[in-house]
Amino acid sequence: MGLKRTEEFKQDAVRIALTSGLTRKQVADDLGVGMSTLNKWITAHRDTDVVSKEDLSLAQENDRLRRENRILKEEREVLKKATVFFASQKP
Repeated sequence: MGLKRTEEFKQDAVRIALTSGLTRKQVADDLGVGMSTLNKWITAHRDTDVVSKEDLSLAQENDRLRRENRILKEEREVLKKATVFFASQKP
């Protein structure tokens, strides 16, 4: 593998890690690289133009929305269980 391709692979890996919504572990496993290697690449490329500011912003917003969605789903499950519990109580 030539140096240019290696650099391109690293940049693609960083782009995927920062914008895909996958965990770094998932990205490292999928690409067949170690976590420490992927983290090193991310550190080296984080402040470059590998990922545009707009893409990074969108990825961060997606992460925020995923967390919010997960919390709302968990709250809904708790409410369902509470509804079933209170419905089963005799007056």
